Amino acid sequence: MSDKKGSEGRIQWSRFFKKLSPYMIQKGLLYMKHYGPREFWIRLHERFEPEEIPYGPWYAAYVPDQTVLDKQRKKRFAYAPLISVVVPAYRTPELFLRQMIDSLESQTYENWELCIANGSPEDQSMKKVLEEYSQQDKRVRWKDLTENKGIAENTNAAFAMAAGEFVGLLDHDDLLAPNALYEIVNALNAHEHVDVVYTDEDKVTAELDEHFQPHLKPDFNIDLLRSNNYICHFFVARRQLVGEVGGFRREFDGAQDYDFIFRCVEKAQEVVHVPEILYHWRTHKASTADNPASKMYAFEAGKRAIEAHLERTGVKGTVSHTPDLGFYRVKYPVQGHPLVSIIIPNKDEKETLEKCLESIKKNTLYDNYEIIIVENNSTTDEIFDYYKKISQDPRIHLICWKKEFNYSAINNFGVKNARGEYLLFLNNDVTIITEDWMGEMLGVCQRKEVGAVGVKLIYPDNTIQHAGCVIGIGGIAGHMFVDMPAERTGYLHKASILQDMSAVTAACMMMKRSAFDKAGGFTEELAVAFNDVDLCLKTIKAGYLVVYDPYARLYHMESKTRGAENNDAKIRRFQKEIEYMRSNWIDVLKKGDPNYNKNLSLTKWNYSLKPLPGMTGKNDEKD
Repeated sequence: MSDKKGSEGRIQWSRFFKKLSPYMIQKGLLYMKHYGPREFWIRLHERFEPEEIPYGPWYAAYVPDQTVLDKQRKKRFAYAPLISVVVPAYRTPELFLRQMIDSLESQTYENWELCIANGSPEDQSMKKVLEEYSQQDKRVRWKDLTENKGIAENTNAAFAMAAGEFVGLLDHDDLLAPNALYEIVNALNAHEHVDVVYTDEDKVTAELDEHFQPHLKPDFNIDLLRSNNYICHFFVARRQLVGEVGGFRREFDGAQDYDFIFRCVEKAQEVVHVPEILYHWRTHKASTADNPASKMYAFEAGKRAIEAHLERTGVKGTVSHTPDLGFYRVKYPVQGHPLVSIIIPNKDEKETLEKCLESIKKNTLYDNYEIIIVENNSTTDEIFDYYKKISQDPRIHLICWKKEFNYSAINNFGVKNARGEYLLFLNNDVTIITEDWMGEMLGVCQRKEVGAVGVKLIYPDNTIQHAGCVIGIGGIAGHMFVDMPAERTGYLHKASILQDMSAVTAACMMMKRSAFDKAGGFTEELAVAFNDVDLCLKTIKAGYLVVYDPYARLYHMESKTRGAENNDAKIRRFQKEIEYMRSNWIDVLKKGDPNYNKNLSLTKWNYSLKPLPGMTGKNDEKD
């Protein structure tokens, strides 16, 4: 999986030198100044490590061919609304302007209008192009503004021109895929109450000769949105909603779309994600797609956009920048001083348990907790002597499980003996890294919409053991970023930012007791495998979020080379548990994890691309 020779992995030098230019060197120096040499070196390796599935060939196989596009043009939707694509234009190079308009002219869905607000009326070459296209196609409309009022007010002027039931945001130098509006309308027909639709995107060179850095997104994910404007492009909203929220606000220039997206999703009845790459963000020297380091004001505006969103929604939280520009941390403060019940199953492991308990005692800032050790048929004198010693601590309670091993039943038994409003399931082979781990988890878990919180778990060799779980990885579910060096941040920094996921491991997981009860607790038919995944899915089904919180970090001593399920009883039990998951969660296994993306691999842990049929022969993945 990962290259263990160094934390930075390997650089694909051919890609590196292909990108090298005086401009890129200047940009690299800015980044080095921001990150410092060590962090810059790590990120350079992440940026130019070999792609398991190169995006260029993958994209060439991915795009719909002419037969598909022709079929789309013949489609007659039951609901075929006018889509107004709004563009704030300012000193747009003639070639870019033509290519942007051409991308609308190429749409397979024809009921659209293009509304261009021209913030540079003195530019004669732009005026000539706009007149030419508008005379040829009445769907292309434009308006000269009296002056350039900035991107927010220029966009509002374009909004004012729109007559469509829905409006989509397009930058003046970017492109839509020819099937973009078709896929949007297809989603509108499938979802009766949708107010907001967004799509996947990638970047394209100024010359349009290379597509790169695909952004393959999850379905709506509020914690990810508070960490980064992942929705970004292509964003389409009901025009009535745009009017209700008031369009763009100039005080958020630089992150005006981020602020606008927050206000739209707060009021939207339904937010729908179309997992198709339908927007191409052109990179060039003046583009924020290519040079974020030069626009620090934009990141400050993004921080204020999150703060304003939290204030509107009545959520207490402190927003700060992360080392990765454009990515943010929201820290949720603990409300009150509730009791947390830490539930630790144990059998015989004296030294392991001792390290765990000492770590909790020495490295935990939050002080209102109890520890319930569920003794599970230990046999050594050593462990019972240790139990006597620790029982003197009034925080520690020992209870005995006398039946056969069943992880689910043991934890349910622990809950019955717990007094806390919050339950913290913990393996005995973990030790604390971040002192505020419990307060960090508790602040997130106290939010009314959150049912469970998981953490970043790290092996003793400083590689990742768990950074959230994805349903479908490896067949049923798997941990993300396993064996990746812990100092790395992964695809779009997902190993290092707060986000909602479909499951987290119960090796360290906090739950509201009310959510645990509503979900029905651990399923005792799942004695060993997938019980935490099943509980998380039940928690989501009960109406709660499951959150991955990388700011709480623990070492997990679990062996990387576990013994195989190598006797008949274990094999039968494991197959039975797999069958339970398949029969009970067939919908999510078939449809795919909503917090992942259908175009990503189900055999890799690192958000690499899913091979397309015929692309890589024996490595093709089957649905």
